[in-house]
Amino acid sequence: MDLFEKCIEIVKRCFVDSGMDMSSVDDVVLIGGSSRIPKLQQLLQNFFKGKDLYSSINPDEAVAYGAAVQAALLCEGIKNVPNLVLQDVTPLSLGVEVIGELMSIVIPRNTPIPVKMTKGYDTADDNCSEAKIEVYEGESLKASENNLLGLFNLPTPRASGLRKILQ
Repeated sequence: MDLFEKCIEIVKRCFVDSGMDMSSVDDVVLIGGSSRIPKLQQLLQNFFKGKDLYSSINPDEAVAYGAAVQAALLCEGIKNVPNLVLQDVTPLSLGVEVIGELMSIVIPRNTPIPVKMTKGYDTADDNCSEAKIEVYEGESLKASENNLLGLFNLPTPRASGLRKILQ
């Protein structure tokens, strides 16, 4: 899959993740320097079934506009801000490595934050004194293909299958 096709796949995933469909899109606004690439513009125009791409905002300044709106929403007493709700979410899934180098997702991507979630795991070996916990972010099923955020050891003083960890 080339990079342009990957961009379209990301747009499709945004629709799935948000639960929206194309009929709810009024305007398509491209931001960032890559939005000037003609092939990308054409692919997006085709994806949105010929809908014009909104071009009255400088793509390099669009992120700054969004940051300004967020700053205004955070400031009390500002009256001329549209009634917007911006919610922070986890951009990637967060999880731990389990047997077989698999990623076990604890917090799915796009989960509103702050959040507290728990998930129980059993030890794999008898009489182990601790379990090495590796925390990753990413979407791959294979833990090592995701971004390692950190690792720590948890004491586990029981036989395998009897000791729940990370609850």
